[in-house]
Amino acid sequence: MAQDLPPLNAVRAFEAAARLNSVSLAAEALHVTHGAVSRQIKVLEEHLGVALFVKDGRGIKLTDAGVRLRDASSDAFDRLRAVCAELGRDVGEAPFVLGCSGSLLARWFIPRLGRLKADLPELRLHLSAGEGDLDPRRPGLDALLVYAEPPWPADMQVHVLAEERIGPVLSPHFAGFERLRGAPAKALLEEALLHTTSRPQAWPTWAGQQGLDPAALKYGQAFEHLYYLLEAAVAGLGVAIAPQPLVADDLRAGRLTAPWGFSPTSAALALWVPRRAADGRAEQLADWLRRELQRQAG
Repeated sequence: MAQDLPPLNAVRAFEAAARLNSVSLAAEALHVTHGAVSRQIKVLEEHLGVALFVKDGRGIKLTDAGVRLRDASSDAFDRLRAVCAELGRDVGEAPFVLGCSGSLLARWFIPRLGRLKADLPELRLHLSAGEGDLDPRRPGLDALLVYAEPPWPADMQVHVLAEERIGPVLSPHFAGFERLRGAPAKALLEEALLHTTSRPQAWPTWAGQQGLDPAALKYGQAFEHLYYLLEAAVAGLGVAIAPQPLVADDLRAGRLTAPWGFSPTSAALALWVPRRAADGRAEQLADWLRRELQRQAG
């Protein structure tokens, strides 16, 4: 009996919890309850006769046995995913699935889909939107378009497309527009700034670059995602902050203005492709994205 494989559902639950270092995150990833993951881990521990996790403060930590099983199970699942992807995908027919944030999709990618199809007619592209929950290591995604900071993941082929540049933007319809458009950056210390909970460091990063004390910033309405933040700015509700590509069309159309320009951050817009699943379509898409960003900047 000791030589039998353990229940595979239990191994799957353990692998997710070990990889994400969290039972809650594993439950979200597997679309089950926290209790279901905990029960499966307990089943596995009872089957093996060893503890795989111990409590660590308010979280969990792998035991030595857990580390050994994590490494083995992660490798096995990665190999299984790769083989299944190869068996189920005909590169000439299957779409190339690209994940990106909903904000990037709505404000930058969708307006350029027509040009992409005209330039790369043979690339069947499927777009998958998410907010921080997309992982190209999992089946169903071929690549991820993301703003991120190095160092890059060792298991990803990373195509760096453009440095990130962020800056404050506001609508000409904003009540304080005339007062602010010719004012120095420090004038924003008197504003209740629109901000997003998904990117809380954006305003402090920009303020520090301007020689302003980030602690002196005042915040107004918060939004869960960048897309909603920028819609509020376009509606004249206040001053927001965003990466330049996501507001470039609004700036050209006069819906938004950027009186203080855009400053580089340590992040970059990049295309992440799992090394085990890389193919020529990723290179083709990366080249097109890079050209499109350069065309927009010019």
